[in-house]
Amino acid sequence: MDQITLSPRHLHAFTEVGFQVAGRSGAPGAMRALREVIALEAYEFVAYDPATGRHRSLVSDGYARVDGDAAEEYVRLDSYRRAMDSRVPLVMGAPGTERYFRRHLEPYGWRAGLTTPLFLTEGRYTGLLHLNARDPEAFSTETSTLISAVSPTLAHVTDLSRCVIDPVGLPPGFNAAAFDRGGTRRDVTDTPVSEAVAAEPAMAELAREFIDSRELNRRGLWLDGTGQWREVRLLRAGVGPHGAIQGAVIAERPCALPYELTGREVEVITRVALGDSNPQIAAALVLSVRTVTTHLEHIFTKLGCESRTRLTTKALAEGLCRLFV
Repeated sequence: MDQITLSPRHLHAFTEVGFQVAGRSGAPGAMRALREVIALEAYEFVAYDPATGRHRSLVSDGYARVDGDAAEEYVRLDSYRRAMDSRVPLVMGAPGTERYFRRHLEPYGWRAGLTTPLFLTEGRYTGLLHLNARDPEAFSTETSTLISAVSPTLAHVTDLSRCVIDPVGLPPGFNAAAFDRGGTRRDVTDTPVSEAVAAEPAMAELAREFIDSRELNRRGLWLDGTGQWREVRLLRAGVGPHGAIQGAVIAERPCALPYELTGREVEVITRVALGDSNPQIAAALVLSVRTVTTHLEHIFTKLGCESRTRLTTKALAEGLCRLFV
């Protein structure tokens, strides 16, 4: 790996950029820090959405206008693809960028520009950053060095693959996946990916139904395709750029059935919570009414409940109903 040397002023800017991004000031805070050492007059963060495979302008400042298709046009340039391979900032106006520069930048007064691909430290690509100025001397070699150094930090600004969720809402020990209403799956920030949820196609429909409901959260038990019971929680969350899209988190962890319940007893509890009578439960589960009555006697004893109303309240509060996926 090439050694990167920064001056004290640039080292301070490097530190401040990290502080601003970590503190959730995002692009504006990071750019304020960079403007202390670079004569920036305009910037644009372009995000890559892995769910759609497309780029789009995420946030910009200083531009009179940013064309909606400019991002997709730029990332198709051979010169940018080479910059992606080398992960080195690309000077606007360099061979292969002239036409783009003339079309999108020169008409608005820009004479100097720098574009850098943004990769997280682990190597995942999240988008790009355009920097523009009217002074051709604004982007020196030292500036390119600084931008290279801070690009892994700035990559977090354009990371659309994760969803935004209050960390208080998701207990530790759960794996999770997030979905928007259209069924696009995304990762949940700082939470391991649930391979079980990701492998179940019907989870997207469950998320959509939950998003359309008036519920703030939901709990339940899920019997996955391998026969493993899992404790599941659904939470509302924002997904996409800055959490602007309404979505849902489905979190799960393997579990044993609580209160020494059997799988059949969980199904009976679920039907009781739906308001079914004993004959309705018997018909739905292909059991005799007497067998349903016996199951309910065992359930009442295990859960310490004396009525169907109390049983329903406890089952919904503690997530004892089966989620049919």
